[in-house]
Amino acid sequence: MFQAHRYMQQLTGVEEVKFDLRKFNWIGTMEKTEVMFFVRADAPYKSFDDVLKSGQPLRCGATGSTDGTYLLAKIFEETLGAKFNLVVGYQSGNAIDLAMEKGEVICRGMIVTGHFSREPFITWHKKDFDRHLAQSGEKRDPRMAEVPTLRELMDKYKTADVSRRVAQVILAGNEYGRPMVTPPSVPSDRVRILREAYSRALADSQLVAEAKQSKLEIEPASGEELQALTERVMNQPAEVIERVKRLVGD
Repeated sequence: MFQAHRYMQQLTGVEEVKFDLRKFNWIGTMEKTEVMFFVRADAPYKSFDDVLKSGQPLRCGATGSTDGTYLLAKIFEETLGAKFNLVVGYQSGNAIDLAMEKGEVICRGMIVTGHFSREPFITWHKKDFDRHLAQSGEKRDPRMAEVPTLRELMDKYKTADVSRRVAQVILAGNEYGRPMVTPPSVPSDRVRILREAYSRALADSQLVAEAKQSKLEIEPASGEELQALTERVMNQPAEVIERVKRLVGD
């Protein structure tokens, strides 16, 4: 989510823009860093529908305005009208996890891969400590097949187009994942060679096997896909840009 915040600073002009992301050559990414939202299982929310029906603000923990919880909460407020009481200032994600165990907060957002690959979440799942309520991907992660995506929730609650665009812009960084990129000065023929080589490398059976052994996930996106994403995200109406500034421009 930190990456998403930095991209949005470039888009909205919150910082002085020294370069145009559209002019860079995107080579590809090995994974997308989609995010999820979850609550303590003993909280009175069986689904995100319950969150909206309650009308009560959820007390969630965050480290700051670039934190996954903070940005997800702002997106849910913008697109679905959900309410949150954000407790900001925790020093780390681990501190938020401990706060959830103590009952100081009841909810959090984070990257999906991290949630399913390390403690305390592995133990939490065995004990049914937490409940997953929403996820950001275009399609449902197989490990959360019963959990709706933000797009599905926005369709259900008929979210306005301008708010959908705001969510798309803020969450774009998750689609980039950990991208490979070159400066604008690299010739197009070399960019094409780099993209082809990168795609072949990520499809190599030995690399895939080693990644699985190391509990790494490979969900690649091509350079062409990232280039198109950049054009789509950067070309937004003034109203969308102003709303993004308001949400993440602190």
